[in-house]
Amino acid sequence: MELILKEFNLKLKHTFTISRESIDFQPSLIVELRNNGFSGFGEATSNPYYKTTVSVMIQDLEKIRNLIESVKNETPDSFYDKMYPHLKHDMFALCALDMAYNDLYARQKGKKLYDLWKYDIGKNPLTDYTIGIASIEKMVAKMQELPWPIYKIKLGTSEDIAIVTELRKHTNAIFRIDANCGWTVDETIKNAIELKKLGVEFLEQPLKADNWEEHKEVFKHSVLPIIADESCIIEEDVAKCTGHFHGINIKLVKCGGLTPARRMIIEAKQLGLKTMVGCMTESTVGISAIAQLLPQLDYVDMDGALLLAKDIATGVTIDFGKISYSDLDGTGVTLI
Repeated sequence: MELILKEFNLKLKHTFTISRESIDFQPSLIVELRNNGFSGFGEATSNPYYKTTVSVMIQDLEKIRNLIESVKNETPDSFYDKMYPHLKHDMFALCALDMAYNDLYARQKGKKLYDLWKYDIGKNPLTDYTIGIASIEKMVAKMQELPWPIYKIKLGTSEDIAIVTELRKHTNAIFRIDANCGWTVDETIKNAIELKKLGVEFLEQPLKADNWEEHKEVFKHSVLPIIADESCIIEEDVAKCTGHFHGINIKLVKCGGLTPARRMIIEAKQLGLKTMVGCMTESTVGISAIAQLLPQLDYVDMDGALLLAKDIATGVTIDFGKISYSDLDGTGVTLI
């Protein structure tokens, strides 16, 4: 098996702002695994919040190149177990590698990945489309630029209720709110009351990640469901979220890829938590991997590639929230 690493700097259509940063470009690493004429693709993007860079991911993967390339006839679960001890300090690199191996494995079996897992795609959830923080006028303009059935609105400003009030005047779409750790307990409880009146479905990660007692307080008193993001990173975090959140948002890059994400989904369902998978600002490589999990999810946020000025791959396509799969096996990805 051959390991190929490719760096990209993904240009965004618009400056993307959340409560803690703004970006115009998103550095991304594409991992390609080749074997017997087949290729599998995976992706992980840099992220300053998690102190992850493309150069560090490349260094970590190069250190175990010989181990990766020596693998023969392993299942994705077995492959993940072999790689985890060497990459547990770099879950982003592990994600790209695991994603690529799952894709390669399914292609070699002549199956789409969701078919290999025996998932029924008949009732997939729609994806939301994200509106980053900007002036109210620009946020309205972004929404009008792409009419959509569900919008995820980034908040964490002094004008949060005013923003949603104005956006509501221009659409009947479902709203989801992501405060990216930008609120206090009192703000969350009070804002939830007003936001529910404005057609908001749930709140995502309103408080800082490690404020577990405060999360419990919000969980008890919020009139809207609360979904964990920064508080639910790896498999061990799922159980902690019970009694603190109503659901979890799994990010593949944070948890280490598709293999652990599937286990997290199973555990969350057993614990009565809603399941969601979210994206970073990724190309269609990462988005097509997320799409394989759709049948197991209550919600999904997989609009990353729609935010790009230019994509680097083909794979799944999205139209008014609905995901259509590629005709190709695996995750269906081809680099452009």
